[in-house]
Amino acid sequence: MVLRNIRYIYCLILFCYSTILFSQEKEFIQGKLQDAQTGEPVVFATIRIKDNAIGVISNQDGGFRIPKKFKELGDVLVVSSMGYQKKEIPIESLSHNDVNIIRLSYGVLELAEAVVTAKKKRQLSPRRIVRRALEAIPVNFSQNSFSTVGYYRDYQLNEENEYINLNEAIIEVFDAGFDELDHKTSRIRIYDYKKNTDFRRNHFAEQKYDYRTRRKIISNAFLSGYGGNEFIILRIHDAIRSYKVNSFDFVNTLEKDLLSNHSFFREEDLYLDDEILYTIGITKSVPASRVSNKLYITGYKVVGRLYISKNDFAIHGMEYTLYDNQNFNINKKSNPSNPHGQPIFEVVTEYKRIYTKMYLNYISLHNLFRLKEEPKFIAEDITVDFSKKYFIVTFNTEPEARSANILRNYKFKFKGRKLKFLRSELNKKRIVLYPDIEKAELDAMFKEIEENRKDGILNKDLLVAEIENIKDKEGNLLNEWTFKDYQQFREYFVQRINQKAKPIPDSLLMKRNRPIFEDQPIVKPDDFEEYWMNTPLK
Repeated sequence: MVLRNIRYIYCLILFCYSTILFSQEKEFIQGKLQDAQTGEPVVFATIRIKDNAIGVISNQDGGFRIPKKFKELGDVLVVSSMGYQKKEIPIESLSHNDVNIIRLSYGVLELAEAVVTAKKKRQLSPRRIVRRALEAIPVNFSQNSFSTVGYYRDYQLNEENEYINLNEAIIEVFDAGFDELDHKTSRIRIYDYKKNTDFRRNHFAEQKYDYRTRRKIISNAFLSGYGGNEFIILRIHDAIRSYKVNSFDFVNTLEKDLLSNHSFFREEDLYLDDEILYTIGITKSVPASRVSNKLYITGYKVVGRLYISKNDFAIHGMEYTLYDNQNFNINKKSNPSNPHGQPIFEVVTEYKRIYTKMYLNYISLHNLFRLKEEPKFIAEDITVDFSKKYFIVTFNTEPEARSANILRNYKFKFKGRKLKFLRSELNKKRIVLYPDIEKAELDAMFKEIEENRKDGILNKDLLVAEIENIKDKEGNLLNEWTFKDYQQFREYFVQRINQKAKPIPDSLLMKRNRPIFEDQPIVKPDDFEEYWMNTPLK
């Protein structure tokens, strides 16, 4: 009867939990954007409510969420993305029970067609187009104060491409205008934040970068804290907003270094809504160099794009990826599966036009890092049986028999003298080692070990034990530290722009030198319910 009641309670808990999750899902209409030809996800597309300033940006898998209330109001979604045809979708046509698949058709304006539509204007070189765009930043981007309200998140992807350590917030940025330095004058407040526990958390991957112990590092690179938290680090990587100051290698200071540091080439023009954009490819290569026969200094390669209006040279977007260009080994064999080498970081930024000025639409900072993980297979304890005169090694998992019974893998020294073993006996996680020495010497050794132990712990100055080259049944090597590669993302997606924003008192602003998700002031405005977190679909 008791067991039956326990089962009933357990089932009731599961039912209640499932009901909660189901009701939370019902609050949103879920969708995924796909390329109509390839079926690939359309990433960072803008999904907005028609005739309403609010909306979201699609995730890495093309997914997005829209509150159900917009369906009840009979609203229409407007979906647009660089190079795709804009699409309008009545929200009432979307299912609130399933993930809605929305396919976008690619719309490339052929270069030959672009020449005709340019009305026979003199063709500009790619470098000249970029120069005109940089010179036009003070004109095309707002010099007056404004604010953006958006969805911020940082998260990681493990080697299985699973989301881990997802943190989310709704944030407002008060920007004094492009003639002011962002990191000195902009003010930030947090409407709400949470550490999302629906996705798995990994404590070690959450830690700060550690170049001293190299427990967590970015290979061949260093990510500065820039005197701020995660969001400050993200904003400094907006090279367009920070065009007057140093942002990141090798863009450095955009207005004066981009042209001198890079080469440019023309690609196919693109549509974005009703505008035609120049697409300018960006490249830079820093070759690797040999220091010695076995040591190279890593080379770097930049691959990127600028999307620039053909009307007024406004910069609509910038993609910039820095690769580890050491795509060869010591024998100089190339890596055909990854011609650019190993990506180190990627910054993708898009601006949108409101009347005559450009405002941030989203920014995504993506970098790789390597995490040093503790050995999975270790020797937990070494003990002595003083009556039977043998050593016992206890492992944390069951060793593989072949390597565990190789006696030379056990390097024991007594008072600096190497010990040999006669035989071994393996029993699950324990192995017994019998020393190969004369009985009188054996008795004397164990007596001295026993007399010099303290609180049952063997004297390490008297007896030294090293074990190597043993694997467990899963193939893990004893005491081997392993390295895993993770992807780190920090992203901010603007949901609303206020062109006449007024800053709030300093006491309500985000503490810049404190992590976003640790004891920050929370200030929810009257219209807080208008915003939502575009949590990735599970």
